[in-house]
Formats: sequence, structure tokens, C-alpha cells
Amino acid sequence: MAERSRSLWLRTTSARPDPPLTVERITAAAVELLDEDDVGQLTMRRLADRLGVGTTTLYWHVDTKEDVIDLAVDAVFAATPPPPPGDDWRADVTTLLTERRAALLRHPWSAVMRRRPAVGPGFLSWMEFLQATLTRAGFTSRDVTAASWVLYSHVQGSAASQATLRWSVAERREGQLMLERHSASYPTLAAQRHLLDDDWDTNFALGLAYVLDGLTARAAAGAT
Repeated sequence: MAERSRSLWLRTTSARPDPPLTVERITAAAVELLDEDDVGQLTMRRLADRLGVGTTTLYWHVDTKEDVIDLAVDAVFAATPPPPPGDDWRADVTTLLTERRAALLRHPWSAVMRRRPAVGPGFLSWMEFLQATLTRAGFTSRDVTAASWVLYSHVQGSAASQATLRWSVAERREGQLMLERHSASYPTLAAQRHLLDDDWDTNFALGLAYVLDGLTARAAAGAT
């Protein structure tokens, strides 16, 4: 028997009855539940209840909870389609990643929930735009792949950190005082006031600028 693909995007399905339910409705309900509750609270029973159907009806459309997660994560990509390409590749990349980060922060679970390779149309359109932009900038072959993944990792890592770290102002101050008490061991961290820094927007923008500066230099070197 042929092995069944783990990803719903790569499966072929036989004709099924047509219950009063669609994949689009399932996806929208899953996103709503994930926005409202902790990710661990998503179950097929709760999703079926939200949709007003039985779990058997739900299973006509999706095989597992992992399928639901794949659909929900891809929907977050699709919610912010790539911008029209412009003349400045750096500006295009900055717009793409800034909008992606905003989408992740609107749906914090999506920054940490992806468990399988993304091959949904939302993600593929996003990555196609990014790699096409890098190709237009002069990158070729392996450099396109490496550059696209470092940019993807920057936006995902920034959003995941901001979404999951939950320190109060009092905890940050207490942590900074601890660093200062042990400044002999952590002189740079104490001087930088590391644990008081919560300017996520500036750190993301500066980090992206640093990455793009390096990529710009790489592209220029490759063109000579």
C-alpha cells in the first residue's frame, strides 16, 4: 500500500459527501479558536462544536488536528498577500517582512505552531515573492535559498520571542538589578541594560537593516 502523505496539501482525496461544511469555514473557525484560547486548547471536539457539527462531519474534510493547524497557519500567510513588486528590492523585502511580523503578532500562536513543512498556497506565494525579489536583486542559485531563509528566520524569531516572552516591568527591573549586582561576570549585559530592553519594533527594524546591509554587500560582490 502506498504511503499516505502527512501533509494535507500533498494528498489526493476521493469524492466525499457534501455536508454543510467547507474547508474555508473550518479554517476560519480554527483561527478564531486559536486567537481566543491557548494553543493547547484546540481539539477536534471544540472545533466541531464551534462549527455546530459533529466530529464525524469534521473528519470528512480533515484527517487530524495537524491538518487544522496547517490550514490555520497558512491562512495567516494568506491574510497578508505580498505587495506589488517595486523598483527597490530592499524596500520590497522590508514591506513583506514587516507585514508578516504584524500578522504573526495579531495571531501569536502562528509564530510557534508550525510543525510540518509549509506547502500551502499562502506560504508558497509569500516565499515565491521573497525569492523572486532576491533573484531580481542579483542573487543566484544557493544564495537565493540561504538569503530567503535567514530573512524568514529573522521575522519568525522576532515575532515568536515577542509573542511568548511575558515579563512584567517589575520583573525586568529586578532582573536588571541582578545583572548589575553581578556585573563582574556580565559587564556588557549590565552596561547595555539588557533586561530592560523591550523595544521590539526597533530591534526588529535594526536587525533587518543589518541583514539587508550584508545581503546588499553580498549581491554587489557577486556582480563584480
